[in-house]
Amino acid sequence: MAEPLAVPVAGGSLAAYRFAGEPGAPTVLAIHGITANSHSWVPTARALQGSVTLTAVDLRGRGRSNELPEPFGIAAHVQDMVAVLDALDLERAVVVGHSLGAYIAAALATAHPERVSGLVLVDGGLPVPGSRGVDPEPFISAFLGPALARLELTFTDRAAYRAWWAQHPAVSGSDIELADLAAYADHDLIGRQGAMRSAVNPACIRPDGRGVLEAVDADRLQLPAVLLCAPRGLLGEPNPMQPLELVQRWAAADPERRRGLQIGDTNHYSIVLGRRGAAAVATEIVGALTGQRAPGTRQSLS
Repeated sequence: MAEPLAVPVAGGSLAAYRFAGEPGAPTVLAIHGITANSHSWVPTARALQGSVTLTAVDLRGRGRSNELPEPFGIAAHVQDMVAVLDALDLERAVVVGHSLGAYIAAALATAHPERVSGLVLVDGGLPVPGSRGVDPEPFISAFLGPALARLELTFTDRAAYRAWWAQHPAVSGSDIELADLAAYADHDLIGRQGAMRSAVNPACIRPDGRGVLEAVDADRLQLPAVLLCAPRGLLGEPNPMQPLELVQRWAAADPERRRGLQIGDTNHYSIVLGRRGAAAVATEIVGALTGQRAPGTRQSLS
């Protein structure tokens, strides 16, 4: 069971959840994706087996932070993450981010390198294929179309929303456990019985999406970082958000501090919500804390 925390930020309080490790365990900050929430990190917290206290945020505009006002965008999220580090009394921390969270983590480490000791970037942080030099608005609509459509739906109850997620092409047939899917889906649902909906504020999506398309921070990193990528995309299709070749080039540009790994048989969702992905993320979090690095800088884990 996660301990809820309320962090003072501009405009109100940011919700965070502390998945406590053993006494004395180091604290790691975890940042979720663009239409996700803090409970996407439940499988990773379990895979850490008490070795780490994972503190996962609900980003501004999502989860229990969904009523926080503008501004949105990566710069605003970075300021919120600094407030979280301050509230946790963390001078420096390892930060893990998935999807949008990876871009926020990289921007945090670039703007405030004194606050970040290492990064674990999960299927995010580098340019999205096909996004450079295009009109951002139609690209965001096409790229995030299924996720945006979900925000318009209503559901009779939690069971209906869980069932919707269970048939999602990135979830169906994956190694995502039903209990983890339920925790993730339930935390995203608000409203009255018969007309429940996602907690995500639609107004935050386009500013944050533009931030992803414009981000270059991962190429500027001057600290230890690993990027884990999935071979399949947001719908489980063979169109990854972070192609292995792109990740390999990024790692090769600074092999002393960067590593790139592809986690086999995962997609953009299951790389955090599934057993295989969560185990790999947990391993890299522990490695970032201890300074231990697996041999090689460009490998694929099957």
